[in-house]
Amino acid sequence: MLKLKNLYVKTQNRTILEGIDLEIEPGSVHAIMGPNGSGKSTLAKVIAAHPAYEIMKGDLLWQNESINHLDAQARAHLGIFLAFQNPLTIHGVSNMDLLMLAYKTKHKLQIDAISFLEYIMPKFQCVGLDSSFLHRYVNDGFSGGEKKKNEVLQMAVLEPKLAILDEIDSGLDIDALKQIANSLNTLKTKDNSYILITHYPRLLDYVTPNYVHVMYKGRLVLSGDASLAKYLERYGYDEIEKKQPI
Repeated sequence: MLKLKNLYVKTQNRTILEGIDLEIEPGSVHAIMGPNGSGKSTLAKVIAAHPAYEIMKGDLLWQNESINHLDAQARAHLGIFLAFQNPLTIHGVSNMDLLMLAYKTKHKLQIDAISFLEYIMPKFQCVGLDSSFLHRYVNDGFSGGEKKKNEVLQMAVLEPKLAILDEIDSGLDIDALKQIANSLNTLKTKDNSYILITHYPRLLDYVTPNYVHVMYKGRLVLSGDASLAKYLERYGYDEIEKKQPI
């Protein structure tokens, strides 16, 4: 589905990703872990085509075709979705307006409000939000957990082939974490894939990854199965850092 081949990325004349190689297969779950400042969120933004980052070398391949030149909108139409670490508040735009627009854009058809409500309500139940959130401005006055649930709700409407979830677990209490994890498991299919970016292994107790990767100073330095997250929980990142050249 997605291949990163020897990817080097810079911003403001500073190289921040160096030689990233990664392959995401359909139906897989990849967790990317690492200490603060290691490049995890940068990698997510680069895949989603954030304009602040420039690919210096290497390729992003989507179904074996380079997408280096495609902007964020074009990549979104391909089926790449990024759930933000800190979702923005959009004053004056209701969730209903945003979600209906997302539905129409995704499915390329019109839908009336009543039919859309019939479509969207099961998805609200899936993520653990009540119907009152439909009529509130996007993320306006939402708690941290509600914002993260709203990101997953948008993902449920867009049905992406690849969902990149940047610290979807940050700031959540245990109940909200379990709700979001259950939602992700419910929305998972054999055809869609997740990249879970996280500092902590607790999310991975509920959404089991096929692969865990460790980032350090802009490089992917270690990969393994779900047991790698348990190792990190026990020993922390210090043991990983000790093994890396200065």
